[in-house]
Amino acid sequence: MEKISASYLMRTAQVTRNTLETQVSVSLNLDGNGQVKLASGVPFLDHMLDQIARHGLMDLDVSAKGDLHIDAHHTVEDIGITLGQAFAQAIGDKKGVRRYGHAYVPLDEALSRVVLDLSGRPGLVFEVDFTRARIGEFDADLVREFFQGFVNHAGVTLHVDCLRGVNAHHQAETVFKAFGRALRMAVEPDARMAGVMPSTKGSL
Repeated sequence: MEKISASYLMRTAQVTRNTLETQVSVSLNLDGNGQVKLASGVPFLDHMLDQIARHGLMDLDVSAKGDLHIDAHHTVEDIGITLGQAFAQAIGDKKGVRRYGHAYVPLDEALSRVVLDLSGRPGLVFEVDFTRARIGEFDADLVREFFQGFVNHAGVTLHVDCLRGVNAHHQAETVFKAFGRALRMAVEPDARMAGVMPSTKGSL
């Protein structure tokens, strides 16, 4: 039977980011069960954040007010930034976690792969060729902006590949589901590495 130290049961964070363009609040519990409260003002983004939380088994509360009268760019990017900041706080020093995560997720004809490393070094490789520019009212280009904001502030190296897909909604949804699954794997406590930094450098 695995023993999980109390430190793993308190991996939570609350972050607020206020700019002239947006006001964003994020509450994150890495050891939740997928409970969400989402009010980003961008319905498609709420749908995608729900995928992260439910497939990552994280509790997530996101509230945002942004300059949506212009477009959704600042709001989506700043939610990515704030979520990244919350993640960095919640994960702490990363001792005893698996560090690496990966997932393949299909949805009908679409298939995406996400591989990530809690490296402390922000990096994004994003190979998703959306089949159309807009998914309903949502600009598909903003998917990349969300993940760029996240990795820059979470200190995560992230590789995202949509291997195939015809329906742009399916493409996006497989990406976010796979991201949630990969995060879940990476942050899991490793019983064989309890209290040990998963790096030969001694820090991440």
